[in-house]
Amino acid sequence: MGSGTSSGASGHNMMAVFQNSMTTSLFSAAWTPHSTGAYAGTCIFLIVFSAILRGLLALRNWLEYRWIDAEMKRRYVVVAGRGTLAERVSNDSLAKPMVLSSSGVEENVMVVQKHGAEGRPFRLSVDPIRAVLDTVIAGVGYLLMLAVMTMNVGYFISVLGGVFIGSLICGRYATYFGH
Repeated sequence: MGSGTSSGASGHNMMAVFQNSMTTSLFSAAWTPHSTGAYAGTCIFLIVFSAILRGLLALRNWLEYRWIDAEMKRRYVVVAGRGTLAERVSNDSLAKPMVLSSSGVEENVMVVQKHGAEGRPFRLSVDPIRAVLDTVIAGVGYLLMLAVMTMNVGYFISVLGGVFIGSLICGRYATYFGH
């Protein structure tokens, strides 16, 4: 076998257990630490990269919350044949509930609370941003997975340390906002 390739049968280039070599390549042969400082720098990079992943996940959840909140605020539809709130209140002397909105009591609108099974509609201002962010999150996650798959203990602990630090910093923003 030449140039670092290995088959599943020979497996001589693929480690099945964790190892602690400080000359383990990361992502390519060009990124092979040749000194203790270079190895430490690679580990610090993995810590920061993992923390960035946690930040991206928090950003996505925060944006989803904002998008849903904005969507809920624009769910007003005019109801045909329905009198204004002012008319109904003046006709019903026992009317206790009062609704005060930015347009006052002269409303002939209804708030739509929920979409059907078809989901939310496509929005050009939201969906491309969501797609790009999901792609970046997937790319960062896969690169971190490749770092862990080197089976280098230092790289593995660095990724876990970055996840811890990222969760410590951004974890409260990454709570899932139900739909």
